[in-house]
Amino acid sequence: MTVQNPFYTPEVQGPYQMISIGRFELEEGEVLEDLQLAVSTHGQLNDEKDNAILIATWFSGTHQTWEQVYIGEGRALDPSKYFIVIINQIGNGLSTSSNNIDGAQAGPNFPKVRIGDDVRAQKILLEQEWGITKLFAVLGGSMGAQQTWEWAVRFPDSVERAGAIAGTAQNTPHDFLFTKTLIDAITSDPGFNGGNYTSHTEVEAGLRRHADIWAVMGFSTEYWKTEFWKPLVPEGQEWNFEEFSQNFLGTLFAQMDPNVLLSMAWKWQRGDVARNTDGDLAAALGRVQAKFFDMPISSDMFFPPADAQAEVELCPAAELRVIESTCGHFGLFGFETTYFDQVDAHLNELFSA
Repeated sequence: MTVQNPFYTPEVQGPYQMISIGRFELEEGEVLEDLQLAVSTHGQLNDEKDNAILIATWFSGTHQTWEQVYIGEGRALDPSKYFIVIINQIGNGLSTSSNNIDGAQAGPNFPKVRIGDDVRAQKILLEQEWGITKLFAVLGGSMGAQQTWEWAVRFPDSVERAGAIAGTAQNTPHDFLFTKTLIDAITSDPGFNGGNYTSHTEVEAGLRRHADIWAVMGFSTEYWKTEFWKPLVPEGQEWNFEEFSQNFLGTLFAQMDPNVLLSMAWKWQRGDVARNTDGDLAAALGRVQAKFFDMPISSDMFFPPADAQAEVELCPAAELRVIESTCGHFGLFGFETTYFDQVDAHLNELFSA
């Protein structure tokens, strides 16, 4: 049964095109008979087809934040120079997902999807729709960074440059456990009912607990201590930090579909490029041929710079570019002008390589 939710509509997320790539076999064994990917494009593909940049989406996110925060004329991601393709990951509520598929795979029965499935599907779509066989660059943040690493390892001949922001090539045990708390917050709500709810509103308590965990780990301690959040408070409101968390993050996540979040969380926990090389991470990272910038956020508590540094040391093609931010992992949303400036500087350097 499809679950109607206005959060996953063009009216809320911004325009996108649904493109079918047909029957798609998943790495875990199940099949999506008609895999449809939600796609947003900016700029024009040139005649040589050598100016295409793929952007992959993150957990709970869509193409929208990339459009609002990262893309624009005069920016590194300039649509007057590049053909920018944002492909929403499988299971994110827009592309084929638990909330919009009919039949036996709907809701809690949606198949398990891997990061590798996203990347294989993206490659098919790019070739099918535009004849793109080599990408000028692949970019992504968080779960999008997991996809970026997967692209560079799985299809090294197809990627010239890659930029991963706030995400790792192999998920860590710490990050797996953190994600488990997010899952448990949702599934422990009686309204979740094993995933067989009729509306996301029946799981509001679980979704808000889920948001509370993000408030602790998604932002840094400095973000809260320095009251960096205050400019986001609506005019006329006098929120304290708890009220900000409840009214900003809590309200945001309460709009989302629980099964959609759980599908992405399962995938996130198991992101691992070493699956391509029988578990050998060094061998996997050694396959990368793209000019690769690994860009962790300085205050990120679950994709910390130390984890990125350890992977860069195993990847001869990669360079570490730490982004200084007060906001922790949620620096990805661009709360700081200095964040934009750093990202654009790194990407301009990457693109000129």
